[in-house]
This record gives sequence, C-alpha cells and structure tokens, in this order.
Amino acid sequence: MKHLYPLKLSYVTKSPLWGGKRLLDGWGMQADADTVGEAWMLTVREKEMSVIENGGCTGMSIREYIDAYGNSVVGSYYTGGDFPLLVKLIDACDKLSVQVHPNDDYASRVENDRGKTEMWYIVEADEGAEIIYGLKDGMTAEEFRDMVRAGKLSETMNHCPVHAGETYFIPSGMLHAIGAGILIAEIQQNCDLTYRVYDYDRRGADGALRELHVDKALDVTVPFTEDDVNDIRYEAGDVDCDTLAHCRYFKTRKLHVTKSTMLTVDERSFAFLLCLDGRGFIRSNIETYDVNRADGYYLPATLGEVTLDGDMTVLIAEMG
Repeated sequence: MKHLYPLKLSYVTKSPLWGGKRLLDGWGMQADADTVGEAWMLTVREKEMSVIENGGCTGMSIREYIDAYGNSVVGSYYTGGDFPLLVKLIDACDKLSVQVHPNDDYASRVENDRGKTEMWYIVEADEGAEIIYGLKDGMTAEEFRDMVRAGKLSETMNHCPVHAGETYFIPSGMLHAIGAGILIAEIQQNCDLTYRVYDYDRRGADGALRELHVDKALDVTVPFTEDDVNDIRYEAGDVDCDTLAHCRYFKTRKLHVTKSTMLTVDERSFAFLLCLDGRGFIRSNIETYDVNRADGYYLPATLGEVTLDGDMTVLIAEMG
C-alpha cells in the first residue's frame, strides 16, 4: 500500500527558560528562538503535531494520517483516542524544576488526564552533571511529606551523577529533575502533566514565580527502591542488552548499526526511529531513505521487514 512506508517527521521546538543551544549549534535544528530546551520528535497533540515530510503523504500530520488510514497504522494495541507516546530531545542548559508525575488512576480522577511514566537516555552530559532521581534510600512517604512541609526538600533528594550512554527509568510517582549540562532523549506516555515541587524561585516570562503543585506532589510521590523501579521498567519482558525498557506503556531499544540490521514492524505496533549519531539508511520495499542525526522516522504498524544500514546509533520506540 502506498501509505505504508517510513515517514520522516517534522519536530516541534520549545524554548523554556532553562534551554540551551546544543540542538541548534550541534544538531543543526531550526527554531525561531535563540535557544531550544525541547524538540518534540514524535508528537500527536492538538497544539504540537508532527507532520510528514516525505513521500506521498507529505504535508499530512500524523493525526490526519491515522484518521485517513485507520488505527491499524498505529497498531493492534491502539483502540483510538489519544496517541500513546511522546518522544522528545531535551537540552538542559540550566536545572529543571524538581517534579513528579501522577499515575493513571490519580490523573484520571483528579485531572481527567492520563499519568506519565517515562525514560531518559543520556545522549550528552557535561563533566559533573547530575540528575535528581527519586528519594534518598530508606526514606518513607511520611518522612518525605514531613520534610517538605518543614522546608527541607533538599535533604530528601537522591542526587545521581550521569554520563552519556546511561538510561534512567522514571515511573509515575518518582521525584526527579534533570540537572544542568545534559542532553537527553525522553520516551514517555503522551501526557504533559507535571507537578512542580520546587523551581529555584525562578520567574516566567510574565515576571511571576512559576506555579508549584506541592500538595498534589505529596499525594503522588512514591519512595521507590531500585528493585521497584526495575520491576516496572521490565514488567512486559525483554531484558536484554539492546532493550532499555519494556514496560506496559512502551518498549525502547538502542541499536548501534554498523552492518545490515533487519527490523520487523508487525501489526502490534508502529516503531519510531530516532537517530542520535552518525548516518545511514532505511530500506523498505526496494526504496531507500536517508537517515541523519536528529532525524525521526515513523514506521507504520504492518510495514513489515525493513533493513537499517550505515554507521549510526538509533533509538527504536514502540508501544509496550
């Protein structure tokens, strides 16, 4: 079918106050602003929409593509409604707020939304860069609540040094923050619901302090252990060297392609390919598609066998 081919997608850029210049200067991305904090590489949202840039479907948004050709181009796991995943590149020149995301149940009851579980792949990190990754070992939810109310949030947080090539899985309910000097690829549930606990007293473009959501954050924060996180990270299986996470919401693999590599996209789920380094090709149905750093390709469900070739590092994200 003419609509079943690797779809090269546009990206949507955002310029929050903590954003940097890596994606502009080092990755060749285009934006109207002087800095870019986020590039939404796969997004199907009303105000942020990926658009197809190649082939017979050029100019169609992914939403229009799904509406035209049916849910089957997303996969059998998809029964309609909100698209399941959101994929971003995030360049943190400064620290992001300390935050937490609710789970599906809380988000549905309180916000009429879905929850947010995500993972971070560290693409680049300055020397000494760190993230906030959960609570300190042994801290209970009650202790966390008491410390926050006493103005001692900083004493509750687990500071974790990071390096390029590492993966961090962040289930809903985990307190977290990206530190300065880090570029990450983020795969997440398609939700932008965030509860800020602390934001370093920064002010937005309007001059006002940015809103905090401390009470809701206290409702949903969970003191995960490492085993708890890994149980959720691999709850759907596939614990191997290529699989970075396989939870109920998404599966993400990292492939370093140096020779012809076969990939099968069956009826269960689309696959989204994001190139992090190098260059190469996708071959599908005798056609060849160039892949360069920062390119994102949507491979529709039922596309079948495709071949990756060249010398490149890619992430492959799909529904869980």
